[in-house]
Amino acid sequence: MKKKILILTAGFGEGHNTAARAVRDGLARIAADRATVELRDLFAEAYGWLNELVRRSYLALIDYAPHAWGVVYRWLDRKTNYDTEFRRLTRLKAQFAPVLDRFQPDIVVCSFPSYANVLHEILGANRVCKCVVIVTDSITINASWYRSPADYFIVANEQSADVLRTNGVAPDKIRVFGFPVSPKFADFTEDRPLPSASSNRRVLYMINVAKRGAPELVRILAKLDLDLTVTIGRNDELRSEIEAAADGHRINIVGWTNELPRMMHENHLLIGKAGGATVQEAVAAKCPMIINHVVAGQEEGNAQLIVETNSGVIAHSPREVVNQVRRAFDDDAKQWREWAGNISKLSRPRAALDISEFLMTL
Repeated sequence: MKKKILILTAGFGEGHNTAARAVRDGLARIAADRATVELRDLFAEAYGWLNELVRRSYLALIDYAPHAWGVVYRWLDRKTNYDTEFRRLTRLKAQFAPVLDRFQPDIVVCSFPSYANVLHEILGANRVCKCVVIVTDSITINASWYRSPADYFIVANEQSADVLRTNGVAPDKIRVFGFPVSPKFADFTEDRPLPSASSNRRVLYMINVAKRGAPELVRILAKLDLDLTVTIGRNDELRSEIEAAADGHRINIVGWTNELPRMMHENHLLIGKAGGATVQEAVAAKCPMIINHVVAGQEEGNAQLIVETNSGVIAHSPREVVNQVRRAFDDDAKQWREWAGNISKLSRPRAALDISEFLMTL
C-alpha cells in the first residue's frame, strides 16, 4: 500500500513554497511507486481574495518597510498562546478537515507555521498521522515554528538545531538534513571553472525586492569586466529599466525561469536578498553570496549564516555591492576562493532527497 503524504505550504515568502515543492519532487524521484503525494496551500484555498490581499500586503511591507515588519515579527516571537490564536482560524479548519477526511494522510508535512497547531486542533488525541515541520528560517527562528505539537522538526543546519534545543524542543524530535532545495541541485557534480584574469567572472544578480536601487546597481556592474546575468522574475516592467541601465553593455536579462539550479551552479557570485530559499539555494550550489537586502526578523539569521561562515558578505548600497564584487575577484580571486571553500562545507544539495527518504521510514 502506498504511503499518503500531505504537504502544506503558504505563499508568504518563496521559502515556504520552495521547500514544499522540493520535498514533493524529492518524493517523486525516490518513491514515485511507494507514495501518493498532495501539495496544498490551504490558506489560499480557504481565504481566497483575503489571503491574496494579506499576502500582497506582507510582500509590500517587507519590500518598502522592512523594519516595520521586524516589529511584527518580534511581537509574534514573544507570543506563547499560539493554540488560542490558531483556534480563530475557523475557515482554515473548515478547509483542512475535509482534506484530512478524504485523503487520510499517513504524514502531514508543514513548510509554514500554524498548520501543525491547526492539525492538532482538528484531530487532537485521535491523530494517528505523523506531523513533520520543515523550518524554512535559519538561526533566527520565530517561536511559531517550534511551539507546536509536531512529531519532528527538520532544520537546515546545526546552528538552527541549537536554537530549537535551547528553546525546549526534545533533541530526538530534531533532524538536520539541510534546506530542501530542488533535487536538481544534486544533479550538478562538476566544479565551476575558477575565475581568473583569463576567464569570465560570472555574476548572477537576482532582483526580487529592493527593486528601486536595481537599475543603479546594474548600471555600475555593467561597466565592470563581468559576465553579468540579471533575473527579474515576473517583474516584466523592469526589463526596459534594466536594459536602459546597461547602456549598451552586454548583459543577460532573464524573466521567470526554472533554470536557477543550473544558473547558480554556473555563476561565481550571487547578488540577492537574504531570503530563506535564496540563501539556501546559494549554499546548495556552493555559490558565494553578496546579500544586498535583509528583512528584519526571519532573514537576519540567513544573512548571519553567510557572514559567520565567511561564505559571503552583506552590502546594502549599490556602491558597497560593487566594491565587494571587485574585492572578490581581485588578487587572482583570493577572497572569492576563500568564500567558495567555506560555502562548500555547508552545501547539502541532496537535502530534499534525504528528507524524502526519512519520510518514507516513518
